[in-house]
Amino acid sequence: MRVLVVEDHEELAETVASGLRREGMAVDLALDGATALERAEVNGYDVVVLDRDLPGVHGDRVCRTLARGDARARVLMLTASGTVADRVAGLGLGADDYLAKPFAFAELVARIRALARRAQPALPPVLVRGELRVDPARREATRAGSRLPLSPKEFAVLELLMAAQGGVVSAEELLERAWDEAADPFSQTVKVTVSRLRRKLGEPPLIETVERAGYRL
Repeated sequence: MRVLVVEDHEELAETVASGLRREGMAVDLALDGATALERAEVNGYDVVVLDRDLPGVHGDRVCRTLARGDARARVLMLTASGTVADRVAGLGLGADDYLAKPFAFAELVARIRALARRAQPALPPVLVRGELRVDPARREATRAGSRLPLSPKEFAVLELLMAAQGGVVSAEELLERAWDEAADPFSQTVKVTVSRLRRKLGEPPLIETVERAGYRL
């Protein structure tokens, strides 16, 4: 899952981003509205966590721009004011969900995951392919009943391959969806991660390399 956190309070932004990364998400940060719009135009985010009261380009304008655009990103708007009138106004701007500060981090994670599911084609809550089972909500993967000790990135790659339901997923898409903007697009990051994932999945091999196209299960 690729998430953009837009928050002008740098310490809060870093705290939220760190927590979301521990939940296995790829997270980019923007400390103002102009930067948020630039990054949303370049990157394919599943969810944008958007502070409403931003300096410069206000969060309302960012929300309206994202809602009018072609991006698939769902917008979760954050604000210090949680009155009914504020929630109605935020949703009227095109936000998909609304959360008042202060918030419980577990609720933020749950809302982000719910929005991400809406941004993608409908999938079952637990992905199953043969003896392989992936539970995104619990962050658990098993093969033939045995739990797989996957890193967050390995789990993210496996989830994307499972969600493709036998289709080919390119290395570029894996890099875009499972890593943040700090990832070097010319590195061997995806190849190395897929190689580690193959070893952990065990025998017989489950991941097929499709020449000049990508990978599939």
